Amino acid sequence: MCRLLGVSSSGYYAWAKRPRSQRAETDDALLAEIRLAHEVSRGTYGAPRVHAELAAKGMRVGRKRVARLMSQAGLAGISRRKFVTTTVKGGNRQAPDLVERKFTAPSPDQLWVADITYIPTWAGFLYLAVVLDACSRRIVGWSMATTLVAQLVLDALNMAIFTRRPRGVIHHSDQSPSGIICCSDKAFGPSAEPTPSVGMPGRFGSGTPNPLPGGGTG
Repeated sequence: MCRLLGVSSSGYYAWAKRPRSQRAETDDALLAEIRLAHEVSRGTYGAPRVHAELAAKGMRVGRKRVARLMSQAGLAGISRRKFVTTTVKGGNRQAPDLVERKFTAPSPDQLWVADITYIPTWAGFLYLAVVLDACSRRIVGWSMATTLVAQLVLDALNMAIFTRRPRGVIHHSDQSPSGIICCSDKAFGPSAEPTPSVGMPGRFGSGTPNPLPGGGTG
């Protein structure tokens, strides 16, 4: 074995007889406390909560050290992400449904479909608004923001209008902030006048595919 590893036999035996370091010993004791806290939580606590439990016991240990030991031991918590709603409650529509879930068009710039979704990140939620051409399935406008505000939707729509210069296009969205904002008379300038259309929120298992990226998140 020594010949295979390229070390001397005396060096190997010296390493084998060497006592464990104090750091390794304290890691073992700490891991036992970590396992206990994780078990008491029924496997739901991650490193931050386990670290808080240890601190409550008066144990001074770094959070990164707790995370490292949990990772090495295969211990992980259960993430409970907050649910974000991007649709508007209530059955009042801001405009008639001119599409009726028929997300097709014979040529570009006749029907645009809009939606808002969100992306969980370590820093919080990132909101994404998109405008998709129903004929080409191409994203013609998009915008991102860290908050769900009117300007997010308007920026995506204005990008689509600026790049495509449509005439007589139907702008369709579900009952979300995008539907409310884009039905406002102040939503876009007089040079481009998309006809607003608002449908029902996307339904899971409805048999009708949502053509938007991340369909069904609204």
